[in-house]
Amino acid sequence: MLYRRFERFIDVFQDAPDKAPPGRVLPFYLYYLRQVWPSFAALLLVGLIGALIEVVMFSYLSRIIDLVNTTPGARFFGEHGGELLWMAVVILVLRPVFIGLHDLLVHQTISPGMTSMIRWQNHNYVLRQSLNFFQNDFAGRIAQRIMQTGNSLRDSLVQAVDALWHVLIYAITTLVLFAEADWRLVIPLVAWIIGYLVCLYYFVPRVKARSVESSEARSKLMGCIVDGYTNITTLKLFAHTALEQQYAREAISEQTWKTQLASRVVTSMDVAITALNGLLIVGTTGLALWLWTQSLISVGAIALATGLVIRIVNMSGWIMWVVNGIFENIGMVQDGLETIAQPVSVTDRPRAKKLAVGQGAIGFDHVDFNYGQERRVINGLDLAIRPGEKIGLIGPSGAGKSTLVNLLLRLYDLDGGRILIDGQDIAQVSQESLRAQIGMITQDTSLLHRSIRDNLLYGRPGASDAELWDAIRRARADEFIPQLSDPQGRAGLDAHVGERGVKLSGGQRQRIAIARVLLKDAPILIMDEATSALDSEVEAAIQESLEVLMRGKTVIAIAHRLSTIIKMDRLVVLDKGRIAEVGSHAELLARQGLYARLWQYQTGGFVGAE
Repeated sequence: MLYRRFERFIDVFQDAPDKAPPGRVLPFYLYYLRQVWPSFAALLLVGLIGALIEVVMFSYLSRIIDLVNTTPGARFFGEHGGELLWMAVVILVLRPVFIGLHDLLVHQTISPGMTSMIRWQNHNYVLRQSLNFFQNDFAGRIAQRIMQTGNSLRDSLVQAVDALWHVLIYAITTLVLFAEADWRLVIPLVAWIIGYLVCLYYFVPRVKARSVESSEARSKLMGCIVDGYTNITTLKLFAHTALEQQYAREAISEQTWKTQLASRVVTSMDVAITALNGLLIVGTTGLALWLWTQSLISVGAIALATGLVIRIVNMSGWIMWVVNGIFENIGMVQDGLETIAQPVSVTDRPRAKKLAVGQGAIGFDHVDFNYGQERRVINGLDLAIRPGEKIGLIGPSGAGKSTLVNLLLRLYDLDGGRILIDGQDIAQVSQESLRAQIGMITQDTSLLHRSIRDNLLYGRPGASDAELWDAIRRARADEFIPQLSDPQGRAGLDAHVGERGVKLSGGQRQRIAIARVLLKDAPILIMDEATSALDSEVEAAIQESLEVLMRGKTVIAIAHRLSTIIKMDRLVVLDKGRIAEVGSHAELLARQGLYARLWQYQTGGFVGAE
């Protein structure tokens, strides 16, 4: 019950206070710290009391020695039993209580709660990034940074809070206690504090810089390894295990070298602090003994000075590692925020409305677009698609067909012009509502590494089993789904398909994709080589289902295999980002233009074709 109470202090799934996390280190820390400040305030208070108890214990050791020297044994417990009992209560009750509270706050509240909250919010933010964001980085490296940033941010904050009170309380109380015994005992400690601060001032920035480099190299290595595993089929097909090993070898070598450079700084700092600590022990103990020989301090003061100095020396080594850990973690956070805190390039307008599709008319109004290149991929394109019209997009590779579809889905923002659906500018509506009204079947179907059921329910999450099986039968997927199974013994709709659906054939993945879009039943349908992965027999079998699927919908179909779209209402031929020709199959053949040449290549072959 006590554990559960502490585990509920932080709401893991609370909404982020702002849409985007800050892009600088300190504001990035404060962004998350503000959300959990009560837990850290409690940790500060508990840490303060715990540090004071530790100092009181060492201080009372000096008093015990002096009491033993000045009180006869027969009267010792009678005269001092009360304060001894009180100290026993402090050590046996209060100290365990506050250490327990510290551990509960760290291990039950902050470690799991804050870490998961940071990962949840960062994951949600990164999910809103544009397609371009994911195309420009390793998926493994993005995931690594999301995972490591939560851990590193939490660890550095907890370490800083723990170190803060120990440093302040021990430094201040030790100076006070030494000054009370004899002011000269303060001299070695003050000299040590100055030297210690100089070491930290010199080494810590270097530790941080090297840690950033090491973290970047570690993220790059993770991305390299995940990239190889993700594309393991390509690796096997090209028999390039040795080449992949060399690629990984270079990444591991770089990561090892960067880690070694960081470790050099840590080792140098360790040696410097150890030398300073030796000077503190020798200086303080020697001075205390000399003061005792001059009858200026008591034996208890020697014990106090020696005990506190040894405690400070041990603590200084711990603080050194803590500081090193803090800045190593800050380096990881800095590496992570460079990915996490990137601004989202495709965003909804403030108070964006939901797209309402009544008829399904689509208009491209003088659309311009490029991928950051000088040459425009889409250049001043105008196209009006009537409600319920079936359009075939044709053109050579690089003509802009897939780009045009991506722009309709608003996976990228236009450089110029507008795209309208039923008169509504898609830039003014929410992306979720836009894509909810468009069903798409792609050539390279990628499935989630989940069950068949979960993949199908992406089309309509609330669909019943009866609706699922209806879509499955219409897509002719009922021939193979009942026979599927996985190594965990799950079968049929519950069988998992592997990463990106690798356990299924291309035709099977395509039929799952078609069933998913059938289930979605959106008023606008996009087909990008929808039947390219199917053999002729299966394609013929589901052609009727596709015709049913297209009925009453506005359809845009991309096809390189021209025979699959000759029955469309209109064919639009693209070339170099512009519309070259528009018409029916017969009309375009009669013009003897680009479409006629493409048709000749496919039906007559390349030999002898102009």
